Amino acid sequence: MSTSTANASELLRKIEDARASIASRSPVVPEVGVILGTGLGQFGSAMARPTVIPYGEIPHFPVPSVESHAGELLLGTLGGKPAAVLSGRPHHYEGHSMHEVTFPIRVLRALGVHTLLVTNAAGGMNPLYAAGDIAVVVDHLNLMGVNPLVGPNEDSLGPRFPDMSEPYDRSLIALAREVALAERIPLREGVLAAVAGPNLETRAEYRFLRWAGADLVSMSLVPETIAAVHGGMRVLAFAVVTDLCLPDALEPVDVPAILARAAQAEPALTRLATRVIERLPVRTERG
Repeated sequence: MSTSTANASELLRKIEDARASIASRSPVVPEVGVILGTGLGQFGSAMARPTVIPYGEIPHFPVPSVESHAGELLLGTLGGKPAAVLSGRPHHYEGHSMHEVTFPIRVLRALGVHTLLVTNAAGGMNPLYAAGDIAVVVDHLNLMGVNPLVGPNEDSLGPRFPDMSEPYDRSLIALAREVALAERIPLREGVLAAVAGPNLETRAEYRFLRWAGADLVSMSLVPETIAAVHGGMRVLAFAVVTDLCLPDALEPVDVPAILARAAQAEPALTRLATRVIERLPVRTERG
């Protein structure tokens, strides 16, 4: 057996270990997956009596160490659909490999998830944005310097060269617009640039990112999107603008303020995401 084949077989074994462990603790077969970012951990309260499994109790699951990331998997019903909510995520800057960062996505897929909603906190570089805005991500720039698909490809997880012409599902974006209008929730749209972190950007870097076409900047979301698209999932992503990153009016970062703004936006984001999930068509198979 070649090294590549052995590595792929090991990944499949780990995914199955995690899937079987989760399935043994909950009868829920999730169709929708949700990832909660910085300061958005209360989103899970929208689920009625979910099964809660700490990441540390799931085989091979990476455990986040960042403040406000609970590190728990919630299984239950959200918006009338069986759902799995990842409360908190591992980050590459914590020392996790990209394969570890995206491992939970592989497990969600194995559990049955076909639609993924990803959230995060992001810096806003578009001068039309205000702190506390919610933005739907319409495209991204992967500037993290690494890709989660590097290495041997396991064909059962996805193709060697996945197409990324539409990483964020256009029909889901249109649905988000409709729901936001009906719920009277202001919704921005933008391109998100993902950087490695953990330091915040310099004035020159913000200027470069804005020049490159980015409206938002964060240290997450894009790796999970790449893995999800690789696995055939539809993806919808929301970013909460927790601070403004305007080079000529830049102020030192205030982490408590970032967490506070995410928490303030959370009720509207929860309502928006839940209503979107309610209106998702029933799916009988992954596609």
